[in-house]
Amino acid sequence: MHLKLVKVVLSAAGHRVSGARGATQAIEFLNRERPEMIILDLSLPDSDGLTLVRRLRSDPRSVKIPVLAVTFYPERYTREDAIAAGCDAYIVKPISTRTLPYLVTKVAAEK
Repeated sequence: MHLKLVKVVLSAAGHRVSGARGATQAIEFLNRERPEMIILDLSLPDSDGLTLVRRLRSDPRSVKIPVLAVTFYPERYTREDAIAAGCDAYIVKPISTRTLPYLVTKVAAEK
């Protein structure tokens, strides 16, 4: 699911959505704002998603923000590796537009 579609689906479900196109933009965003959740595609153009999660978990400002990991490459980014890096949930693409709002609500409630 692409960023635009994620924004449309989650906005329609009542969530406020912001986006970043890579680890650098994500870090810049997190320096300015505190989101309620991070939906992180593990395949980033400028960094490995697991490296970014580890960085987020080592920062007191983002350590408690729930992270939902998303990947199209489960053989490269396994559930076990994502959870070990600090992700709170993991899902493999393609993601159903009906499933995503449910997962976001569930992960947020569990954190």
